[in-house]
Amino acid sequence: MASLSRALRGIAATRPRQSPARGWGLRPLVSGPGPTSEKSVPYQRTLKEAEDASAAAQGPSQPLPGTASVVVIGGGSLGCQTLYHLAKLGVSGAVLLERERLTSGTTWHTAGLLWQLRPSDVEVELLAHTRQVVSCELEEETGLHTGWIQNGGLFIASSQQRLDEYKRLMSLGRVYGIESHVLSPGETKALYPLMNVEDLYGTLYVPHDGTMDPAGTCTSLARAATARGAQIIENCPVTGIRVRTDDFGVRRVAAVETEHGSIRTPCVVNCAGVWARAVGRMAGVNVPLVAMHHAYVVTERIEGIQNMPNVRDHDASVYLRLQGDALSVGGYETNPIFWEEVSDEFAFGLFDLDWDVFTQHIEGAINRVPVLEKTGIKSTVCGPESFTPDHKPLMGEAPELRGFFLGCGFNSAGMMLGGGCGQQLAYWIVHGRPEKDMHSYDIRRFQRSLTDHGRWIRERSHEAYAKNYSVVFPHDEPLAGRNMRTGPLHEELRARGCVFQERHGWERPGWFSAQGPAPVLPYDYCGAYGHRAREDYTYGRLLGQEYTFSFPPHHDVIKKECLACRGAAAVFDMSYFGKFFLVGPDARKAADWLFSADVSRPPGSTVYTCMLNHRGGTESDLTVSRLAPGPQASPLAPAFEGDGYYLAVGGAAAQHNWSHIRTVLQDRKFRCQLIDSSEDLGLISVQGPASRAILQELLEADLSDDAFPFSTHKLVRAAGHLVRAVRLSFVGELGWELHAPRPSCLPVYQALMTAGAKHGLVNAGYRAIDSLSIEKGYRHWHADLRADDSPLEAGLAFTCKLKSSVPFLGREALEKQRAEGLRRRLVGFTVDEKVPMFGLEAIWRNGQVVGHVRRADFGFTINKTLAYGYIRDPSGGPVSLDFVKSGDYALERMGVTHAAQAHLKSPFDPDNKRVKGVY
Repeated sequence: MASLSRALRGIAATRPRQSPARGWGLRPLVSGPGPTSEKSVPYQRTLKEAEDASAAAQGPSQPLPGTASVVVIGGGSLGCQTLYHLAKLGVSGAVLLERERLTSGTTWHTAGLLWQLRPSDVEVELLAHTRQVVSCELEEETGLHTGWIQNGGLFIASSQQRLDEYKRLMSLGRVYGIESHVLSPGETKALYPLMNVEDLYGTLYVPHDGTMDPAGTCTSLARAATARGAQIIENCPVTGIRVRTDDFGVRRVAAVETEHGSIRTPCVVNCAGVWARAVGRMAGVNVPLVAMHHAYVVTERIEGIQNMPNVRDHDASVYLRLQGDALSVGGYETNPIFWEEVSDEFAFGLFDLDWDVFTQHIEGAINRVPVLEKTGIKSTVCGPESFTPDHKPLMGEAPELRGFFLGCGFNSAGMMLGGGCGQQLAYWIVHGRPEKDMHSYDIRRFQRSLTDHGRWIRERSHEAYAKNYSVVFPHDEPLAGRNMRTGPLHEELRARGCVFQERHGWERPGWFSAQGPAPVLPYDYCGAYGHRAREDYTYGRLLGQEYTFSFPPHHDVIKKECLACRGAAAVFDMSYFGKFFLVGPDARKAADWLFSADVSRPPGSTVYTCMLNHRGGTESDLTVSRLAPGPQASPLAPAFEGDGYYLAVGGAAAQHNWSHIRTVLQDRKFRCQLIDSSEDLGLISVQGPASRAILQELLEADLSDDAFPFSTHKLVRAAGHLVRAVRLSFVGELGWELHAPRPSCLPVYQALMTAGAKHGLVNAGYRAIDSLSIEKGYRHWHADLRADDSPLEAGLAFTCKLKSSVPFLGREALEKQRAEGLRRRLVGFTVDEKVPMFGLEAIWRNGQVVGHVRRADFGFTINKTLAYGYIRDPSGGPVSLDFVKSGDYALERMGVTHAAQAHLKSPFDPDNKRVKGVY
């Protein structure tokens, strides 16, 4: 056959271009053709080989049961893994329905790579479980070989920033016992003689990475699951999901309908991959994903390639998978082809490869392994894959329908993440929540208004796909799908130089630039599909300056915001916070059960509390304000009798909070309402020593300590507008929050800025909040406080009413944990060296790794780097306060350790005087 480069040139020159199609009101996008005739893939076999040509016509592979405890829809990697783990948990009567044969659709043609190191501690744990299942457990259990090949993995660094990223991964790998080595170009050449290393800064070598065979893995999973009593029915397309409404008006799964009958079940798991949106529509559930073509080519034999590690050249956006004595070459391009009309008939087919799109991968591969220029192409593999708006899977119970779970949208990583995610999904179904913190994968991370918003899903999924191999910088922001949800001060703050961040559709202030406005412009699709790539773009330029693992150029700008807050006052727009009302006859019972702290205090009180799950993990931290009943509704409170509460929750977790509360109310059958006023109310916070003097000029109320103590709230007038003033602080200073109707926010803000001018009041954003709050030791949910962390471990025992006899969700787990001793504990650290840290750094104690940093930032008041992470005793015993105090600590950043001091109390204002107004 012709050489790879010559074949590429020839095919590209002679192949007719496909005609573009219009969709979603955008400029013309390249629209993929329907599936072509079937092609072979470079595996020894596929499950299709065992198929009788007339099987589909004969109907399902076995009779349908009348009932099932769980019905899994889709027989790919995730479906098989979920069924297997359900069976391992002892679930009887679980059924998997596959419309064709196992692995059909996307799994059968996947590359099957497994890389152990990712820039996420949870993903590292999920990958470790997949590797354990595929490399050991299944073969021991079934006697079948899964096709696991451990040939190692090699990450290529063509820049210093990329090498720094790999060093961060290496440090995290130490925590989990994953062997990895940073190699020089010369060492890389010795390991992989065919590689061009002239342009390399180094590589990261992970010896125990490898590849899986999809057919072998799914065959083994099926054998193991059915041996434990699970049932697999092939050739049985699902045609509908029957839904019932219970006595409380809650929609629940009732049955799965197929062409061959129905199965009554309370639980459905949507593992349908590219077809998951269609299955979701059957149940009235939004599944935010898109289908795209994803391709690789397989070369002819390459002398000397045997036993080489798999390669990821992120900077060239290409991977090289060892395929016996050949290579598979694939990657992620900026102009992927959307599969506009997903066909229900597609099974084991493939698309024609669009060489105009794929060319960039060949060029990158030839640069990295030059022998490829003279190597022929044996086959091309271009199949459909599903991709999501943040390049993370969609998992968990859908908020629209109880009993309907998602296990889809795996962004071509379904084999790699399948074992870990299948295990967590099974546990989720059985116990009501996963063992690990899966918020990054939980469908409830997305605000409901976005999950069926076509433009947002398409833009964000495209950007996430195109940037899949980009360096993961700590402060990166998306450029796609912006300005979907803006607060009442958005235009005013933008004019004042606000550089916005995006969190689940909300635009929130990040920091303020003295260079003037930096608007976020419509998405340019990276210059693809006829769009013109933006060049001189203020927001993009400022964001590009964030692409560093050092302190960014505007580090001193954030410093000024922080020090102004500590020395005078700062105003923060926190309108993106979730704002809910909990009212009704059972509101007090619900509050007692939901909230770990005692919130049954008199109206006018505000309490910081947690919400827990049954395992004692923290589902949220929030503030709860007790309301006085009233007959008239207003934007600041609904009309209600009895008990009522006003909840303020972090905006990034608002949908998660809403769903958690609704689920608990439904499960406990509490008679009360949960009202979402997040879009109707704004939140302006003034913090700092001068906050009282500034606000006293605006508020028609006495702000003295006696009249307005800490942790209380009142309805007052501010610049003539009725607002709810709450005396709280999230940065460790004297301060108040003003919760105001949306139309009132701008005039109140403008009056604040006028009154605060003589006091040194400044605008500040969430980058300042991050620094100020970590300096004070305040927790951030989903960073140093997650759903698998208990308040006792996190140093938040004061939020738990354990001294009372009042039962609350998670209490039994906390009491058990307290009796047995804490096996890990959150500890704060300071580092005297001025080095930036961002999380994932390894924590060393007396020469042993005992944990990793969850959250880190620079504290400008104390002029030190601060970090928080959970530590364990390597011997497995409880982590006592004496254990914490007696160690010598260091934090490993990019392979270099830095001496650190451990703190059990905040290093800044440990006596909490400033929040009380004592300066």
